[in-house]
Amino acid sequence: MAAAVVRGIGSSLSKNLREVRLQLCQISAASQGTRDFIEQHYVTLKKANPEFPILIRECSGVQPMLWGRYGFGKEHSVSLDNMSADQVAKALETVVNAKS
Repeated sequence: MAAAVVRGIGSSLSKNLREVRLQLCQISAASQGTRDFIEQHYVTLKKANPEFPILIRECSGVQPMLWGRYGFGKEHSVSLDNMSADQVAKALETVVNAKS
């Protein structure tokens, strides 16, 4: 399912967004789905959006979060705590399609 969502997003990241940030812990169970999503889908997203900033921030003990930065400095965040890779993909799709 996550692969279909990532393909659906394709190169549309830059339509509304200026930047995507994924924050996660390298070892916590709560970040496992986020780590799985990055391992499985980061390359596909980056190839479809080579100039678009997709930032990965790892820090011990942090709650996994997805941040979308839109025009005029507006940001929207989504907690990825204990989500699967499929749920992370759906959260990304929601952030991409938001009109903040």
